[in-house]
Amino acid sequence: MAVTHRPPWMATPRWPLQTLKAVVIAAIVLVMLYPFIYVVAGSFAANAHSILGGLLPEDYSLQAYRQIFGGDVVLRSLAVSVAVTLVGTALSMVVSIGMAWGLTRTRDVPGTRFVLYAVIGTMLFTAGVIPNYLLVKSLGLIDSYLSLILPVVASAFNIVVLRNFFMEIPRDIVDSARIDGAGEWHILVRIVLPLSKAVLAVVALFYAVGYWNDFFNALLYLDDSQKWPIQLVLNQYVIRGESLSTSAQASAAAARLPAESLKMAVVVIATTPILIVYPFLQRYFTKGVLTGAIKD
Repeated sequence: MAVTHRPPWMATPRWPLQTLKAVVIAAIVLVMLYPFIYVVAGSFAANAHSILGGLLPEDYSLQAYRQIFGGDVVLRSLAVSVAVTLVGTALSMVVSIGMAWGLTRTRDVPGTRFVLYAVIGTMLFTAGVIPNYLLVKSLGLIDSYLSLILPVVASAFNIVVLRNFFMEIPRDIVDSARIDGAGEWHILVRIVLPLSKAVLAVVALFYAVGYWNDFFNALLYLDDSQKWPIQLVLNQYVIRGESLSTSAQASAAAARLPAESLKMAVVVIATTPILIVYPFLQRYFTKGVLTGAIKD
């Protein structure tokens, strides 16, 4: 009787290799966690000596967070970022789902394959900053919240991922629904979308992270600082060193705190919302991304 050998990648690794993998993974985790712990701990530092003394400060204080939330700059920018992220993600999902579902009909609707190639082409060639700015200006969107949403409302990559996932749905299910008299809208909403929860969650997270982290469009299109999102406030304060408040009382309070402590507190505030949302959607990543990206 012939003995069947398992492929090398399916064989159970020996304990030295497993130990080496565990050490490498632990080292990667430590490298990734160290900056985050340093920033969080530094945001609670009471003085500059505490920050420079090591990973964890010797003296803790909530003064940095009191200073930030005592003003209106960060709170207003947080509200702007939350609103732009929610509205932008919802609009992007509607546009991407509709276009992805339409692009699944390459066999039935003439010209659909050309549109698909045009969408894929935008992943290779982009217009650039100046043409985009002139387009936004010609549409009258300068200094408008819509300038943060409409230029990036649809992502070619996300559309292709959704389209390929929709193609994975058995055609027999869709054909049976059509025979029973269901229209395209009914098929999409009642059949396709419930079967695509994994990829929808992943794509929604991609869009939400993109809207939340975007500061470049705000820097280009928003002249009114009252409309700035949190990431632009973070960029102006942490990178450029500008003040979060113009009041004399706030400036005097900030002077008693190390500048690095305030900067780290702003970074923590800007990062926390995404860190809270991510664990709830992380379990969809493997199924959503891989299934939607492999098949053409």
